[in-house]
Amino acid sequence: MIYRKHLKNYSIILRGHNMTIEVILLALSPIFLVFVSVEFIKYRRFYDIKDSMANTALALLHQGADAVSLILLMPLFNWLYEYRVFDIELSVFTVLFAFIFQDFLYYWFHRASHNIHWLWAAHVVHHSSTKMNFTTAFRQSLMYPLAGMWVFWLPMILIGFDPITVLTVVALNLAYQFFVHTQIVKKLGWFESVFNTPSHHRVHHAINREYLDKNFAGVLIIWDKLFGTFVEEDSNKPCKYGIVGQLNSNNPVTITFHQWWHLIKQTYTAKGFKAKLSILFGYPTSSQKNNDNDVSYKS
Repeated sequence: MIYRKHLKNYSIILRGHNMTIEVILLALSPIFLVFVSVEFIKYRRFYDIKDSMANTALALLHQGADAVSLILLMPLFNWLYEYRVFDIELSVFTVLFAFIFQDFLYYWFHRASHNIHWLWAAHVVHHSSTKMNFTTAFRQSLMYPLAGMWVFWLPMILIGFDPITVLTVVALNLAYQFFVHTQIVKKLGWFESVFNTPSHHRVHHAINREYLDKNFAGVLIIWDKLFGTFVEEDSNKPCKYGIVGQLNSNNPVTITFHQWWHLIKQTYTAKGFKAKLSILFGYPTSSQKNNDNDVSYKS
């Protein structure tokens, strides 16, 4: 079978991929730890120990799920790569294009994750903390592979970027985003006009009505400006963090699955196939009762 054929070369490819990601993680993990430590020591008020412990546990679960999904998906990625449109050789230009193209795809993945209930069920994990600090970047869902985050990277493979390059670019994009999860960095001058910054990302994590579902950028904020989803942080309107209908839990299992349970129940009780599809792929609703008792105002 085709899938089995590609599995034969998988061990070689996977070793190469693991080395690439391992180098990235080994290089950046100490940096992440230093930033967390300094922020925690100097700005303790932005932290809650139980919250940060939950973030760490969720990060480990997320990494484990990614490792398992890689075993299952790499043969598919390699099979698709055989049907690529172009043979792209790596150079300064093509690597730069890969970064920009992946960031463009990330913008649409991120925007979709706030507007499609199926994707939000995974992404809500990242937003469910009422704190905003560097450990918030660790707060990720083990359900991303099931939700289909990886589908958004397939265009890169099909146009001609090999899977290892694609996954490496994805990893570096996500690594950059660690640094925008903080309250201690204010505006950064001209940098704000092109790149995602802590100020822009604070807006993204806020549940203030004027900030909700804005600033989806990964690295480049230009996508939000081009597609009408950019809002600048207003010092007169402090960000309130979390989700609409706060979860108020530090249990990693509850954090991971509360929205999925809500989605399943809503889908099951919906009358008719069209109604069920509308629940699954329509705008998300809150799994909790919020202060306005308005479940149409998304969590």
